[in-house]
This record gives sequence, C-alpha cells and structure tokens, in this order.
Amino acid sequence: MSRSLEEVLALIRDFRDERDWLRFHDPKSLAASISIEAGELLELFQWMSGPEASRYAAENRERVAEEMADVAIYLLELGEIAGIDLLAAIETKLAKNALKYPVDKAKGVSTKYTNLK
Repeated sequence: MSRSLEEVLALIRDFRDERDWLRFHDPKSLAASISIEAGELLELFQWMSGPEASRYAAENRERVAEEMADVAIYLLELGEIAGIDLLAAIETKLAKNALKYPVDKAKGVSTKYTNLK
C-alpha cells in the first residue's frame, strides 16, 4: 500500500507526538540521527565487494529496508521541522547537478564535476 508524502509525514508526526519526542527532535539531533542510521545502513555492506553487496541487498531486503526507512524517517522529519520542502529541494538539486554534470561530459564516468573535461 503506497501512501502520499503528506500521509507518511502525518504517520511520522503522530508516532513522534504520541511519545512526546518533539522536544528531542531539533535539527542538530535529527541530522546526527540521520548520520547514525546511515552508518548502520552502511555497516550492512561493510567489507563487501559491489557484487556481494548487490546479492546481500537482494537476499536481505527487509533488513536493508528497515535501515533505509530509519534514515528516511529522520530526513523527512528534519525537512518538516526546518521548513524545507524536501521534494522541491530534490528538484532544485537535480537541476543544479544537471548543470555541473552535463550528459556529454558525465555519461558513463564517475569523475567529480570539477574534473570533467
């Protein structure tokens, strides 16, 4: 069952507020929590090669999804608390990245934009 972003934000808000956790969810604490949860996601793949990580993700979808969800929950809440429309921010960032990484220079390469020729 897929929900809209607004519905997911309401679920996050309700979960948080039922536990009286808003007082702990300032931007710094949420940013730290994003980093911590992203580290837990990364730990799932530590020391694996690319193919091993792909296989692990396919075979452990629920575990990977849980860690991804932890990151997303904190990220969405940070956006709400900071007054940032995350979808608009993504669109803006993609537009900026399109200028930094033009297709004719960036296609098929992983070079940073400052080193593209």
